[in-house]
Amino acid sequence: MKIAGKKPWYLEYLLIIVGTGLMGTAITSCFDAAGMVTGGFSGIAILVKAWTKGLYGNGIPLWITNLILNVPLFLLATKIKGFAFVRKALMGDISLTIWLAILPAWKLSEDFLLVALYGGLLQGIGIGFVFLGGGTTGGTDMLAAIIQKYLRHYSIAQIMQFIDGAIVVVGMYVFGVERALYAIIAVFLVTKVSDGIIEGLKFSKSVYIITDKPDEVSRMVMEDLDRGITGISAKGMYSGEDKLMLFCVVGKKELVHLKEKIDEIDENAFVIVGDAREVHGEGFIEK
Repeated sequence: MKIAGKKPWYLEYLLIIVGTGLMGTAITSCFDAAGMVTGGFSGIAILVKAWTKGLYGNGIPLWITNLILNVPLFLLATKIKGFAFVRKALMGDISLTIWLAILPAWKLSEDFLLVALYGGLLQGIGIGFVFLGGGTTGGTDMLAAIIQKYLRHYSIAQIMQFIDGAIVVVGMYVFGVERALYAIIAVFLVTKVSDGIIEGLKFSKSVYIITDKPDEVSRMVMEDLDRGITGISAKGMYSGEDKLMLFCVVGKKELVHLKEKIDEIDENAFVIVGDAREVHGEGFIEK
């Protein structure tokens, strides 16, 4: 079994570089090409490019707007919260800016749904990689953290939702309602995919079992499923009786078999099933 510990520094940098590369691809080849504004500084960059088209060639490049927006933000964040706060975001922002500058702009598809799905998938994976590498890309999350310092009654997540929502609304007026609706699909997918990568894709199930036959159920779990199980002392508040509540973690495919076996042993057993993520230990994800 591997020993748990911090990722090697070169692996963290690799995750950030690859992650921002995927994000850059989603922004340039999906969202910008289709006129979808999904929030964040990248959304503002897409808007600025559209507004300046004809005034400055094909519009101000995305990387320039991203850089212009982030430089004063980083300086302000450093002054307010210190360099330690911006250090991890600095690498991510520099890497994303470079990717936006060098990646060729090609249109993925004319189908807005495909653009929203694949763009959301690419950006979600990219954001997940960046966070796994211990970095961020600055932008609205850092802006929200600064604002929250002065608006304590709002959470960073609430402020981010307001800022990103406002950017999406502006994008709706610039590119139309239809594209904005597809952009919302992309935003939802980005959130789900990035959360899945950050929290772990190998979901398991946590199971609590209250039964009058704890010894038989425990033996079944250990022998039939080859899983560990823990007994927790509990008290039934209605009956006033002391009970032994069992707790175990199983894979999703094992859950059906577990419930069938419990019913065979004790049809009156009370079973509670919940999601378990990032399960480390023997038989699950290695540490």
